Amino acid sequence: MGERRVVQEALFYEFSLKRHVPADHLLRVIDRVIDLSDLRAHLQPFYSAIGRPSVDPELMIRMLVVGYRCGIRSERRLCEEVHLNLAYHWFCRLGLEGDVPDHSTFSKNRHGRFRGSDLLRELFATGVRRCIEAGLVGGEGFAVDASLIRADANRQRSAAASEAVDWDDLAQTHQSVREYLDTLDEAAWGAASEVGPKFVSRSDPAAQWTGALKGHAFFAHATNYLIDLDHAVIVDVEASHALRQAEVGSARAMIARTQERFGLWPARLAADSAYGSAENLAWLVHERGIEPHIPVFDKSNWSDGTFSRSDFAYDHKRDRYTCPAGRT
Repeated sequence: MGERRVVQEALFYEFSLKRHVPADHLLRVIDRVIDLSDLRAHLQPFYSAIGRPSVDPELMIRMLVVGYRCGIRSERRLCEEVHLNLAYHWFCRLGLEGDVPDHSTFSKNRHGRFRGSDLLRELFATGVRRCIEAGLVGGEGFAVDASLIRADANRQRSAAASEAVDWDDLAQTHQSVREYLDTLDEAAWGAASEVGPKFVSRSDPAAQWTGALKGHAFFAHATNYLIDLDHAVIVDVEASHALRQAEVGSARAMIARTQERFGLWPARLAADSAYGSAENLAWLVHERGIEPHIPVFDKSNWSDGTFSRSDFAYDHKRDRYTCPAGRT
C-alpha cells in the first residue's frame, strides 16, 4: 500500500509562478501581446482622489480576459477560478498572496466606470491596431454577420405589445431601460423596425422576442461582427436588436466607424441575403464605393400565373416597361 504520507508545513518555500505556467499555455501568448499601457490614463477621470484605494483596473481587465478566454460567464465563479488556478494568478499579476477582488466589484465597475468611459471599446480598438501594425489586417475585403445571444429576460415578467407600460417610471430604477430609451432613434435599436414585437421585457426592453431559431421563441440580442478577410480578424463589433433591419443598420455603423478609427476602406463586402435589400446595396455602392458580394432574393420568375420579369418589354427610348397585355 505504500507509506502513509504526512504533510508537514515547511518554514520556507522556493516557488516561481512563472516557471509553473507551461511555455505553450495560451495565457502566455495573450500576455505577450496584450497592451494595457493606456488603461490608467483613460480611466483617470472616473476615479476619485480621496477615499480608500480602489481595486486595480488592470487586475479586473486581466480577470475579464481570463473569463472570456475560458467561457466563464459568472463573475462569482470567475473570482473562484482565479483564486484556485495558479496560471490565472500569474496572468493577473497576483503572485501567490494577492487578493482576488469580490465579485460585486466587477458588477459595479462593468456597469459604472467601464461602461461610462467606453473602456472595453477602447481596449478592443487597441487590439485591432496591434493586428494592423502586425500586417494581419488587409482592409481590402470585409465580411459581416450577426449571431443571436439569448437575453437574461423572463417571458413571464414581460408585457404584451398592446399593454401600456410606464417606461419613464421603470427607467428610474433600470439602467437597461434608460439606455434603451436613449437609443430609440438609432438604426440598430428603436428605429430598426416600425413593427412592434409580440412581447416586451420590462427589465430589458432592448431584448427582442424572436423565433428565428425555428424552436421556442425567446428574448434575444444580436451581436454583429465585421471581419477582415485576410486572417479573419474581427475589426468591429456592434450589439443590436435581433432583427434583419437592425443587422443592416449595425453593418453600416461598423463600416463607418472602422473607416473613421482605422482608416480602413474595403473594396468589397461579403454577407448573406439578410443584407441584400435594394436600399442597402445602393448605400454600399453609391455612398461608400464598396462592391457587394451579397446574394439577393430572386423574384424574377413566378409560378402562380403572375407575369414574370422576363415577360415585360423595356423601351430604352421612353424608359418604361410594357406588360404582355400591352399596358405600360
